[in-house]
Amino acid sequence: MIDFAVQPSAIDGLVIVTMKQISDERGTVREFFRRSAFESAGVVDLGPIEQVNVTETRRGAVRGIHAEHMTKLVAVVFGEAFGVYVDMRRESSTFGAVETVTLVPGTQVLVPRGVGNSFQAIADGTQFAYCFDQEWRPGMAGTACTPLDPALGIEWPLPIDVDDRAQISEKDLAAPTFQEATRA
Repeated sequence: MIDFAVQPSAIDGLVIVTMKQISDERGTVREFFRRSAFESAGVVDLGPIEQVNVTETRRGAVRGIHAEHMTKLVAVVFGEAFGVYVDMRRESSTFGAVETVTLVPGTQVLVPRGVGNSFQAIADGTQFAYCFDQEWRPGMAGTACTPLDPALGIEWPLPIDVDDRAQISEKDLAAPTFQEATRA
């Protein structure tokens, strides 16, 4: 058995979570979310979960960096991903900080409002789950920046072909730099 545990990060409010896991001959049960465990660990209240999405992503593809005004609990349920988080909150004491996390089944990240979320799939068919405290709506408040901004210093583990839409969307490629996106 692996117990539920939380670890702070370089970004204020961003928490890396190890899920409670029990394995036997049949496989593994992971406790994806238990409110009382988060509360006992002193983690900020996620609030009600209003929407859950699961993406399936090809090896090498990048999604993000998106910082909507919603709290997200994210995790890989199959495969492996390189998670990247950027504090885009101008009022934050950790504004501009970048945190990277290797995401495998059993690891989650609680992403506060205004912190950019991105990942690159390391395994083909990586399934990434997002739990949101609000329903996503087109045009909702938030910001985004390109995951290829050299000023962020992100060392993506796999090369990214900017001409291949299976690796990076036109929208993410054309997003502003971090500096442009967070200018007052």
